[in-house]
Amino acid sequence: MDIELVYILKWSGIESMFSEFRFWHFLTGPQPINQFDQTELRGFNKRVLMVGLLGVLLFVLRELWGMNTEQLTPLLSEGSLDTYSLARIVSLIGAILWSLIYMAFHFFGIAYLLHKLTSIPYRNLLILQLFVTALLLMEKAVVFIIFALVGYTTPVSLLSFGPLAATFMDQPFFIFFFNQLSIVTALIIGLQFRFIRAFAPQLNSRNLLLGLIGLHVVMALLTAAMGYVPFDTWFAQVVEGGASNE
Repeated sequence: MDIELVYILKWSGIESMFSEFRFWHFLTGPQPINQFDQTELRGFNKRVLMVGLLGVLLFVLRELWGMNTEQLTPLLSEGSLDTYSLARIVSLIGAILWSLIYMAFHFFGIAYLLHKLTSIPYRNLLILQLFVTALLLMEKAVVFIIFALVGYTTPVSLLSFGPLAATFMDQPFFIFFFNQLSIVTALIIGLQFRFIRAFAPQLNSRNLLLGLIGLHVVMALLTAAMGYVPFDTWFAQVVEGGASNE
């Protein structure tokens, strides 16, 4: 990041150092990123809010377009317009809640986990994870734009290794697993490695890299396993059950 440090109050033995938070310049900026623990970042909370709002908006647009709502189509084909409308509203609310959970997990949750594993100050890792969350949202936005342009969706992301795995694997679990690993995943691992090394140079580089790769592999395994949880069936039972009781 391009961190422009402004030194003020440098008289009377008092020195306060402030940093103007420049979001995307972090990746190529010449300033040492381990200066974060000595600085007060201006505009960081505003960037967090901006990423959060854009993330919610992205999930809402995907939902309104119809992405991941295939399980609701039978309700419309059966002529249950009221039930279908109710289901879409509930699905939209669910998408908003899921967007908040998704972003909170990658922003707060992973930052806390890395804090416990590396002893790097939690506040500094929040800065790292803000970029990670933004990159994940950008990946989802690119996939969504491609799907919107072609007019249909696929079970796997075009930016992941899922399509490659589907060409020679028949097991859905492994396809979903490789679907969680993408070019962006590699970029995130590199970003996390660089950031953590800057704050904790005493850590063994090989062990750190293997640990980060292992963390992402475990998350991919858990996400693939969640694909076997019958959320669609539970959702349909809730909607249809509520409609039948009216």
